[in-house]
Amino acid sequence: MDLKDLYIFQKVAEKGNISKAAEALNYVQSNVTTRIQKLEKELRTPLFHRHNRGMVLTPEGRKLITYAEKIISIVNEMKKVMHDSDQPVGKLEIGTVETVIKLPFILSKYNKQYKHVDLSLTSGVTKELIDQVLHYKLDGAFVTGNHKSAHPDLVQYKVFEEELVLVTDNTPTTLEEIKQKPLLVFRSGCGYRSKLREWLRDEQVVPTKIMELGTLETILGSVYSGLGVTFIPHSAVQRHEARGLIQCHHLPKKYSKIDTLFICRKEAYQTASLEKFIETLETCKDDTRAPLPFI
Repeated sequence: MDLKDLYIFQKVAEKGNISKAAEALNYVQSNVTTRIQKLEKELRTPLFHRHNRGMVLTPEGRKLITYAEKIISIVNEMKKVMHDSDQPVGKLEIGTVETVIKLPFILSKYNKQYKHVDLSLTSGVTKELIDQVLHYKLDGAFVTGNHKSAHPDLVQYKVFEEELVLVTDNTPTTLEEIKQKPLLVFRSGCGYRSKLREWLRDEQVVPTKIMELGTLETILGSVYSGLGVTFIPHSAVQRHEARGLIQCHHLPKKYSKIDTLFICRKEAYQTASLEKFIETLETCKDDTRAPLPFI
C-alpha cells in the first residue's frame, strides 16, 4: 500500500467528491479515481458509496479513515521531529471557541516572539474542536468545560475561569420574563449552551424558541435589538453593560462557572511551536488588561 494512496483517500473522504479532492491535491481527476479504485481492489472492499451528489464512506471506509489519519499523522510528526529545533518554525493550527477574550493578547505575544511560525486559527464549538484535535486536524484548541475524563488521549491546560451571564437588551426585565424569551445560542456542541440547558432543566423551563446563530457578533447584535436572550461569558459584554447597552443577569455558580481550556493530543513528542505556544499561555494567564468589545 502506497502512502500517497492514503493521502488521496483521506482527501476524497474529506471533500466527498473526486473532482474537489483532485483540485485540492493538484492532481488530474482520472489519477485520483484510479488510485481509489486501486486501493479498493487491494483491500478487496468498496470504500465509498457513489451517488449523484458525490461520495460517502462505506462502513469499511470509515474503518480505514481512522487508520489513515493515524498513519499520516505519524508520518507528519516524524517530519516535524527531524526538522524541529529549539526555534519554532512551520505551521501551527489552532482552534477556538469564539469567546476567548484574551486570545488577541495571546496570539500577539506569540507572534512577536516566534515570527517564523505560520499560525492559523479556526473557530467552532467545543464538541467539534475536540473532534478535530483528536483526528489530527488541529494541533490544539481552546474549548470550554472539563473534558479530561471523557478523552484520555487529550491533555488539557486551564487558561482561566469564566462567569456565564444571561444577557438581555437594556429594557428592564425580570428573571421570570427572561425564561419566556427566545434563546439565542451557538449550535449544538457549545459548552455555554450545555450549561444553559442544565439551568433550564432544573428550573423546569421549556424554552419558547431556540435560535441557533453562527457568530458571537450576530448573537450580541440580536440581543441588542431585543430579539431574545443569550448566555455567554461576562467578560465578553462587561463594557457594553457599563455603557448601559445591555443587562446582565447572574445565575448560581453551579450554572455560571465554566473553565476555558487549551487542549492538545497526549503524544510522546511535542513540537517546539506547540510547546512555546503553551508556554505563552502560561505567561498570559495573569494578564489583567481589559478585553476589547466585539462590536
